[in-house]
Amino acid sequence: MMNESPSIRIGNGYDIHRLIKGRNLIIGGVKLQHPDDLGLDGHSDADVLIHSIMDALLGALSLGDIGKYFPPSDNNWKNADSLFLLSQVIQMIRNQGWEVINIDSVIVAERPKIKPYVELMKKNISTTLRIDDGLIGIKATTNEKLGPEGREEGISCHSVALIRKK
Repeated sequence: MMNESPSIRIGNGYDIHRLIKGRNLIIGGVKLQHPDDLGLDGHSDADVLIHSIMDALLGALSLGDIGKYFPPSDNNWKNADSLFLLSQVIQMIRNQGWEVINIDSVIVAERPKIKPYVELMKKNISTTLRIDDGLIGIKATTNEKLGPEGREEGISCHSVALIRKK
């Protein structure tokens, strides 16, 4: 066991939510329009991008996952704005003396097209985290009609966060 904690840590995050009728499609704090009027199902606003980033940040410090802090059994988080939840997570990270070096995310969805919204998503995240939007990478890809994303049953996101001790 090491006596000294490393001054740089990396965390990995993943989230997936089912697409359903009757819900807003919110990704990166942006309300998108799905061609079939589908949205993501979840206890909060089901923002897969923000949820995967939160899990990456928490994972970098071995703090568990978002379910530990914002459980679906707690009605305080019903339909919660995930950007608000992210603001709580970054406060935990900063309270332990860490800061974000960068975040990189990949959204997996057949539709709608994500690229037109990437800059607004980056702005929402950078504003919430109080970091330069140049430290945030957001990419989107399809799953080539394979798996739940390819069958348009859901949308997923993978994120990596690199943090350093202040």
